[in-house]
Amino acid sequence: MAGGRLLTWFLLVAVWWSAAESLGVNWGTMATHELPPKTVVQMLQDNGIKRVKLFDADESTMGALAGSDIEVMVAIPNDQLATMNDYEAAKKWVSKNVTKYNFNGGVHIKYVAVGNEPFLKTYNGSFLRTTFPALKNIQNALNEAGLGSIVKATVPLNADVYSSPTDSNVPSAGRFRADIADLMAEIVQFLNQNGAPFTVNIYPFLSLYADAHFPIDYAFFDGTATPTPDNGINYMNVFDANFDTLVSALKAVGLGDMPIIVGEVGWPTDGDINAKVSYAQRFYAGLLKRLAANQGTPLRPNTYIEVYLFSLIDEDAKSIEPGKFERHWGIFRYDGQPKFPMDLSGQGQNKMLVGAKNVQYLPKRWCAFNPNSNGDLSKLGDNIDYACTFSDCTSLGYGSTCNGLDANANASYAFNMYFQAQNQKDMTCYFQGLGTITTQNYSQGDCTFIIQLGYNAASPSSSPLLLVLVLVYLVMRILV
Repeated sequence: MAGGRLLTWFLLVAVWWSAAESLGVNWGTMATHELPPKTVVQMLQDNGIKRVKLFDADESTMGALAGSDIEVMVAIPNDQLATMNDYEAAKKWVSKNVTKYNFNGGVHIKYVAVGNEPFLKTYNGSFLRTTFPALKNIQNALNEAGLGSIVKATVPLNADVYSSPTDSNVPSAGRFRADIADLMAEIVQFLNQNGAPFTVNIYPFLSLYADAHFPIDYAFFDGTATPTPDNGINYMNVFDANFDTLVSALKAVGLGDMPIIVGEVGWPTDGDINAKVSYAQRFYAGLLKRLAANQGTPLRPNTYIEVYLFSLIDEDAKSIEPGKFERHWGIFRYDGQPKFPMDLSGQGQNKMLVGAKNVQYLPKRWCAFNPNSNGDLSKLGDNIDYACTFSDCTSLGYGSTCNGLDANANASYAFNMYFQAQNQKDMTCYFQGLGTITTQNYSQGDCTFIIQLGYNAASPSSSPLLLVLVLVYLVMRILV
């Protein structure tokens, strides 16, 4: 009996270890106020997260990761792909951003992400000619530097690079998109030759967002949706169906066993009626349980899948062109505090993540709309519009956490978001006499009137890009 209990204990430890080892997170930095990199690295370590995927190779981020033994995927942004088409430039990039950190106590770089979803249909082919040459040059530069056996170049791709024919719409019919089929075949052959994985971003939430009639249970791992039958396999969720469509597409080019990394997968918590905490909890609970069990997918059962959750922290400066939810993918809030209980080991323990420590905030001051001011109330709409153009008001949208505010509170929320983004400078709460600085916190329910982080950073108003946006905004107002 004792031996049996000991064996069971070892098996449980092995399952937990494999789940922890397979899990990574995406660390994005598109925020008006960022947590210090060292604080974020400490968060990763406190939560046992052993892998991180970046969207650049920022020196301060890399410096904070040095000595942590966290596996890192550094990245080359899309706008640098054309530069990497020159082999000498690629060698310089590898020297500066990979070789530089390859020492005992340095950064444990495992992958280089060449671009980020460069073949998205919405890019209209902008990166079709530059991605593959950049990939080849970076991998060859890694090989020349003697790092090719431990650092692999890959291309994180959106799931729109493959699909099933509309008349079948089953995973076994998966093929690479017709307009890029030859290019994708070349890329996967090159990846395979160099022992690099195929990296794909899968978003069940976006299936729900794009189609009002999409069966909601099919987006999760514990639902009772009508299955999708395919050659004797019943697909119960869109993640499995999507992943196996890729497996079939790879099989069609002769590489059905090629390693696959899920570079991004997650669920946002605000900015859309289906982007909410309860759904995020449900999604992650099912995903993490699957990872812990090494359950795999029907075409790759009992298979270890390397997964990077998207994302670590909310980013209030991300583009909202895809949707207002874009700024709310984090499992942590903007200040590094957890949003909900989450068991990263997948063992079903309803426990909180470990939040950022010793976080510094600006003073406890808010900006609010003053309905009794002498300001011109006819200008209120213009001022709200201005505040939300240069700060994050996505929580005010339909179905979002602050959607239920009355008109006055709605204006106060907008004013405060701008005030906080501008580091609480007194004049940024003026709004043509309609705003007032207060020590009263107007938060209500799930709608939080934030106080922004207080780290010494350049004022957002000093950003050249923001100055250009302000000028464009003013010109547009004049023309209108």
